[in-house]
Amino acid sequence: MPSEAELIAQRLEKRARLLEHVDPYPARVQRTHTAAAAAAAFAAAGEPDGEGADAIAVFVVGRVTAQRIMGRAAFFDLTDASGRIQLHFRRDVQGDAFELLSLTDLGDFLEVSGALFRTRTGELTVAAGQWRVIAKALRPLPEKWHGIVDVETRTRQRYLDLIANERAREIARKRVAIVGAVRRFFTDHDFMEVETPVLQEHAGGAAARPFVTHHNALDRDLFLRISLELHLKRLLVGGFEKVFEISRVFRNEGVDARHNPEFTLLESYEAYVDYEHVARMVEELLSFVAQEVNGTLQLAREDAETIELSAPFARTTYRGALREHAGFDYRDYPTVDALRALARERDLPVAEGASWATILDGFMSTFVEPRFVQPTFVFDYPTELSPLAKRKVDDDGAVERFELFINGYEIANAYSELNDPVDQRMRMDEQARKAAAGDEEVELIDEDFLIALEHGMPPAGGLGIGIDRLVQLLTGEHSLREVILFPALRERDRGTHGQVRSDPRA
Repeated sequence: MPSEAELIAQRLEKRARLLEHVDPYPARVQRTHTAAAAAAAFAAAGEPDGEGADAIAVFVVGRVTAQRIMGRAAFFDLTDASGRIQLHFRRDVQGDAFELLSLTDLGDFLEVSGALFRTRTGELTVAAGQWRVIAKALRPLPEKWHGIVDVETRTRQRYLDLIANERAREIARKRVAIVGAVRRFFTDHDFMEVETPVLQEHAGGAAARPFVTHHNALDRDLFLRISLELHLKRLLVGGFEKVFEISRVFRNEGVDARHNPEFTLLESYEAYVDYEHVARMVEELLSFVAQEVNGTLQLAREDAETIELSAPFARTTYRGALREHAGFDYRDYPTVDALRALARERDLPVAEGASWATILDGFMSTFVEPRFVQPTFVFDYPTELSPLAKRKVDDDGAVERFELFINGYEIANAYSELNDPVDQRMRMDEQARKAAAGDEEVELIDEDFLIALEHGMPPAGGLGIGIDRLVQLLTGEHSLREVILFPALRERDRGTHGQVRSDPRA
């Protein structure tokens, strides 16, 4: 079998021969129907004979995905975004142009005009008249045209995955539908969609390690945002009462099935409500989106358990969840050393220098979160884990925060937002002391935000939902790589895998 380099050389030769007759990369094409529209028009006209006065004439364009050239006739399959349609070429119709069909390959794009008819086998077909190559492909399509299974190829060369796998295209379309449904929900509830800066002086709003970049004109380092929160809260200070944003955020952290260093985040803030109100809104939001996109509130799992997204969702507390599923009360371990010792007993890995909050979060993610398959709200987090949330009136050691877990991982995070500027400054100062001691995952001080807060911010409920994880949930996928078109990947071993990287003209 020819090597890839040999196949590319053959295609370059065909390109050169095509250039002697036509331009195989024209700037403009003619199209009257997609494949699906042609089928619909043919059916609506009562499937007329392709040669009569009532024949349906079309111009179609797309990629060649099958070809059978036989002496005096040829059949090609042409695929566009709407589907596939068959082409029938005849030497007595195309004349000299028929010979040029031998210069086409799988993967080329064609423009073809002709009348629609149905073959004896029932296949809707274009009786080709004029045709031309509109993009000559120099590299062959994947051998397994009906589906790439190699994960490396599918994620590193997503365009090949989209060509070969209908499932990949389905996920991409469903993601668009999910984002659209989320946006409709908030606009229908009178929220205003806004945009806030990606480049920021301070990476605030979450406890995460940021990416750093340099602004040449300003001659200073800036951070890629890790959250949308602090600028959206500034808008509450400015007088807007219901705002939301769906945008990319960036966290310089690990890459795995549930984490990507850049991801799409929804955040919303509503004045004069608390986290209980936000929880009810989340129930309504997820039910709405699931019904809009999937047509059902039930999500099937491989183990035959069905996830039910109808309200109300189950509820517990952070303290109660740890007691039930991890077997301890975190308030019995108030120091880093005590919690670290417990982690050693439970064989829980702990990074050197990890803070009390980081270790506690490790217990939660390891022993508790995987238990929550059905939608479960976990309310009332320790203050140390939530420097931007309002303290509970009856429990100074906890804040009004919840996270929603479904299928074993976090879907939503929400607060009754802290609007006391004195308390906020004290908590950020404490975070700064932790950062000085070497903790990289803390909430940093944003002086401009504190000044804004000192001008007065109304009581508010805030919400954050990772869109990628929501798509993962509603599509039934197990990895974020499947729902992000171009995920971050580790550098591959170029000596053992990958496409030919050289210039095909060399």
